[in-house]
Amino acid sequence: MASGSAAPTARKHCKTAGTVRLPQPRPEFAASPQMDYISIEVHSDPGGAAMQHAANAVKPAHKPVGRDLSAAGLRAFFNIARDWALNTEAQMVLLGSPGRSTFFKWKSAPESADLRRDTLERLSYLLGIYKALQILLPDTAAADAWVKKPNSAPLFGGKSALDRMLGGNVADLVAVRQYLDAQRGGWA
Repeated sequence: MASGSAAPTARKHCKTAGTVRLPQPRPEFAASPQMDYISIEVHSDPGGAAMQHAANAVKPAHKPVGRDLSAAGLRAFFNIARDWALNTEAQMVLLGSPGRSTFFKWKSAPESADLRRDTLERLSYLLGIYKALQILLPDTAAADAWVKKPNSAPLFGGKSALDRMLGGNVADLVAVRQYLDAQRGGWA
């Protein structure tokens, strides 16, 4: 490629800035008479304005998941919390201990919440626990009361499933979910 020619460009659509032209690396081929191969050198413009804009437009790894999924999960959770008669503190622990203002914002306007994957994972386990209880104990009142009753299973050590879940770790939710799934013949 001639040294004076412009680098080929690619177009990338960026939600915040529309279409951005990104410079493509310029390959330069050099055949060596003593060698049986072609060496390829790639040059780019790492400090260019387009590359800087693209770097700024990269979304963080902890990007919240869609609001529809977040809203549906929160609405289901708050219904479960009502059925299980959970106080605010217990609800906050089960959701991963968000700040109080965040929690009350989620409660009053779940459709505006953008939950992180950790919170969505917690919601998934809680919904699975709720569903497993509905399957194991078709009487709704008995299913809802089970979470607060002392349990002699080794996993609970005489305490309730809710006590275990309020340990605050996702692993506590996983343990209760696996216990219930094993009781109904699912995966353990």
